[in-house]
Amino acid sequence: MIDIFIDIETIPNQSPEYRAMVRETIKPPANLKKQESIDAWFAENADAATDEAVAKTSFDPAAGHIVCIGWAVGDERPRSLSNKTVKCEAENLKDFFREINHACQSGLALVGAQWIGHYISGFDLRFLINRAIILGVQLPSKLVLPRDIKPWGGQVFDTMTAWAGNKDKISQDRLAKALGLAGKGEFDGSMVAEAWANGEHEKIAAYCRDDVETVRAIYRRFEAVGY
Repeated sequence: MIDIFIDIETIPNQSPEYRAMVRETIKPPANLKKQESIDAWFAENADAATDEAVAKTSFDPAAGHIVCIGWAVGDERPRSLSNKTVKCEAENLKDFFREINHACQSGLALVGAQWIGHYISGFDLRFLINRAIILGVQLPSKLVLPRDIKPWGGQVFDTMTAWAGNKDKISQDRLAKALGLAGKGEFDGSMVAEAWANGEHEKIAAYCRDDVETVRAIYRRFEAVGY
């Protein structure tokens, strides 16, 4: 079985039409009854409330976008594919799946893969699969990429669940520091959307590759004690 370490970076929906649709759903507080009070609230708060609602779609594969995929196969150096426009998303997914299939090719047969990452069972892998469904991108074999994603399954090693269990959470940064490993620097996931909007695609890609390197180091610590 081949080990694949992975991390993805996502951004909110970029469509003006989607934003307009979200704005139509914004409602004032229920305690406001007078029309002038409601109008005043909308004038002051509707745009900010819309921004907040749209921002949350970076966690929702039905609306958000993958802008960077970082991965490493075994002990190989981390690699990444990043999007300069949302139109590149489908092509990058195709290229990534092609690379993974190639990595798992042994002669004329495919070998299985173990996917390793932090909270990948609850986010990264499901986001990848759902975006592929939306964009019509052919998924790798089920032997390579599981569909029934469980953090305790033989094809997935989720470092968050391995550490915190099913009912608790720990950030990758905090876990890395607890293990004496380098954590995140001044840039973190909350800054990805703004960086992407500013055209800082290589900054995002480097951050994503660093996260892959970190999760591999975390996994090696589990391995070292026979987890």
